[in-house]
Amino acid sequence: MKPRKQIKTDASDSSEANLELLYTLFCDDVRLEAGNKLSFMGVFQNIMVQQLPFPLIKFAVVNHWQGSGSYLSEVRILTPDKQQAIVVSQPTPFQISAGGFADNISFFINVTFPTAGRYVVQTLIDSNLFHEQVLTVSDVNEPEMFGTSEAVN
Repeated sequence: MKPRKQIKTDASDSSEANLELLYTLFCDDVRLEAGNKLSFMGVFQNIMVQQLPFPLIKFAVVNHWQGSGSYLSEVRILTPDKQQAIVVSQPTPFQISAGGFADNISFFINVTFPTAGRYVVQTLIDSNLFHEQVLTVSDVNEPEMFGTSEAVN
């Protein structure tokens, strides 16, 4: 898991709003269960495919936040060279009460990954880059591309 990232707003803000990203997950689907619990289906950290380009029918990026304040979140996925976005979420407002938590879930439908590589998943807060995480897409026919090992971690 990546280290936590945190921002604080100007101390003159009466709520002394702050925001901390506790984790980001990639998964096939997210469901809201009884008791306001979230179930994550098909959690993954990379994608191995038989053929490229590869269309991913549905997947979600889940960000779990701590802090307080009102924010606008966006998620975008960039090509490995960071020159082009292959998908961008709609800006989504969310609010956290003092000392509270919030989950922000971005669903993506029919996203095509054109080539193998290390795609960059960016999370923006209030239109500013807040966090980046790599999503590796690889062709099973080229396992040496990302230094795979026969050892199981």
